[in-house]
Amino acid sequence: MIRTLWRKLIDPLDGPLMALIGLLLAVGLIAMASAAPARLATVLTHIGIALVVMRVVAQIPPQRLMQLALPLYLLGVVLLVAVALFGDIAKGAQRWLDLGFIRGQPSELMKIALPLMLAWYFQKHEALLRWREYAAAALILLVPVVLILRQPDLGTAILIFAAGFFVILLAGLPWKIIGGLAAAAATAAPFAWHLLHDYQRQRILMLLDPERDPLGKGFHIIQSTIAIGSGGILGKGWNQGTQAQLNFLPERHTDFIFAVFSEEFGLLGNFVLLVLYALLIGRGLRIAAQAATLFGRLLAGALALILFTYVFVNLGMVSGILPVVGVPLPLISFGGTAMVTLFLGFGILMSINRNRMLVQK
Repeated sequence: MIRTLWRKLIDPLDGPLMALIGLLLAVGLIAMASAAPARLATVLTHIGIALVVMRVVAQIPPQRLMQLALPLYLLGVVLLVAVALFGDIAKGAQRWLDLGFIRGQPSELMKIALPLMLAWYFQKHEALLRWREYAAAALILLVPVVLILRQPDLGTAILIFAAGFFVILLAGLPWKIIGGLAAAAATAAPFAWHLLHDYQRQRILMLLDPERDPLGKGFHIIQSTIAIGSGGILGKGWNQGTQAQLNFLPERHTDFIFAVFSEEFGLLGNFVLLVLYALLIGRGLRIAAQAATLFGRLLAGALALILFTYVFVNLGMVSGILPVVGVPLPLISFGGTAMVTLFLGFGILMSINRNRMLVQK
């Protein structure tokens, strides 16, 4: 009986994907136990909730996910409009919505709802994809991105834009259009500077020269790069990193937890971490390649590339090669909403993988 229940429990789950997730969670718990041991119980609670969400979503067949795409997208847009009208303001940004029974950031929903919606849209128009279909997809993408930029939340807007763009790219967006967009973006960049908020311009300036305000806006980058560099090849040892333990490193349990890990486990630890991420992303792309429908291929491929974007942006900003935009490190950083959203994506990957043969028949 116990064996039967266990098989039913793990049946929807993809073994290789779960193994890689488990290893990265273990690394995250080790890092969190050093960076913020008081938050360890909360992290375990977040993981438990996220695993339940992943298990439930993994049982939902792709056909049902397609039916949910449009309602989820419309719900997300409505909630973003509600944030603009009634959202809570904190630290100069209006990102949170308090509904009485729950308080959260609706932008997190869009990290899944947008690629889901675009994958459904391209599946619906699979027979004939012309420039007008791509233009409509671009409009679907820009609506939530503009609403999130108004909050303002540049980091989340970048991630959601990437999530939608990956679907459009995988759907066959011509390279000449991509080249044209890239050229237009490069031309408009100097003019876009004046559209940025003051704090966003300051982050870019601090990236170029953090020493201009070493005790203020440049403090994060300076202390983070010191922590990463001081780890050397083998690191200082768990719980022995001076930057974190002596409170020189800000946000060490959230956006800058990679600096804590680097200082304590060094270049070798970073290599192991990057290999685990590469294998996890590779597994997602393999699931995408084996999917039976265009919807499954686009959605799985986009989810895998979104994970890559998370990792790339976080490591870039912590190491001082990208501006600080507040992007957590997947499966490592503290954050309940981000954790649940991430595992929801893993559940979708497992659903696509589990149903690939069933859909083909």
